[in-house]
Amino acid sequence: MARYRGPVEKLERRLGVDLGLKGERRLAGKSALEKRPYAPGQHGQRRTKISEYGLQLREKQKAKFMYGISEKQFRSLFVEANRREGNTGSLLIELLEKRLDNVVYRMGFATTRAFARQLVNHGHILVDGKRVSIPSYSVRAGQKIEIREKSKANPQILRAIELTNQTGIVEWVDVDKEKLFGIFTRVPAREEVNIPVEERLIVELYSK
Repeated sequence: MARYRGPVEKLERRLGVDLGLKGERRLAGKSALEKRPYAPGQHGQRRTKISEYGLQLREKQKAKFMYGISEKQFRSLFVEANRREGNTGSLLIELLEKRLDNVVYRMGFATTRAFARQLVNHGHILVDGKRVSIPSYSVRAGQKIEIREKSKANPQILRAIELTNQTGIVEWVDVDKEKLFGIFTRVPAREEVNIPVEERLIVELYSK
């Protein structure tokens, strides 16, 4: 299944949560979810009972759409998390957080993960001084992520950095806002990652 490329605000309304897909629009209080906090469509305001499978599927969809990855990529990450020792759900979130596009987003260089993925794809990002154009690249603790010199005047990047004064920056990255680089200092613990996803239900879904 290919990555979703349709109207992202419809996704948030369908799933009933803010997935951080609209960036500055959300910060300005203009998101469709705030204006119409119910599912899209003619029957969107009807109350429906969701099955156990439906709840599990919804949690997987939240994570997939939030991090902007395909079904194939998501399943591969789950298999990797399940292979390792420890809590599979927590390990899955760790693997998602270590993706390069997500780290670029967490450092405040992009207002959305979609824009962060675009920056990586177009070669605007350096990892330890070398250009990396693979969004799924897994960042290791201690690695330096920076905007390449020719891209430091990009107004969208500068605006994203400016907005971090409102949103803040997560504790597991250390960012120099003036020089536009950051260090991925450590892998975050699950309780530090504030996302509206119950990974336990995802594990139950894939374990059937």
